[in-house]
Amino acid sequence: MTQVTAMFVMFILYGVLPAAGLYLGYRGIKKVTAPKMLEYKAMPQLGYIPEKSLSSEVKTLLAEINQKGEKLRVIYGDTNNDGKIDDKDTVTETYIMIQNLMDRHIPQAVADYRRLHDMDGQRADTTKIKHSDVTGKEALLEVLNTVSRQFDDLLDASYHQDGQKLLVTNRYLQQRFDAPAPGINTVKAPDIIINDQALSDKSESQV
Repeated sequence: MTQVTAMFVMFILYGVLPAAGLYLGYRGIKKVTAPKMLEYKAMPQLGYIPEKSLSSEVKTLLAEINQKGEKLRVIYGDTNNDGKIDDKDTVTETYIMIQNLMDRHIPQAVADYRRLHDMDGQRADTTKIKHSDVTGKEALLEVLNTVSRQFDDLLDASYHQDGQKLLVTNRYLQQRFDAPAPGINTVKAPDIIINDQALSDKSESQV
């Protein structure tokens, strides 16, 4: 082993490896001791929020809104039912409203509360806001409850609208095929007129 090779090996063993070990150890300790973070996929503007910055009531409401908002984005955003939201879909006022709530209004309300909470958590949860009868925490809960109720109304409206479409489709099919009323187990042969028409169409196509 030449002197240069020996120096290189010593550099790796006593320089690079210890430094790498210290760096990895530091990263590992930092990761273990870091505060638990929250994440809301349907509201990425919220970013990663330290769990301790929000009360359990707020976290529960945000999780519910996140879940409802994710469903509503698909319902009102994927207008051509191709499984994705893109330029081929028609932009509706309802979809824009949902996006504005999730992208701007909710993150802004949470950011305002977090500033109050980080400044003085106890005060934000117990002291009434001037010229009001609610605390900072209660004000945020009111905002989130309003959004959650609005999302519930939109989900209900979508359910009943799609349900009506199913009822209309069923009535059309019953009329089209002259289906018997529900509960009557009878089999009705097709009208001879329909068969004659089918035969006539078939004969014309063969000419």
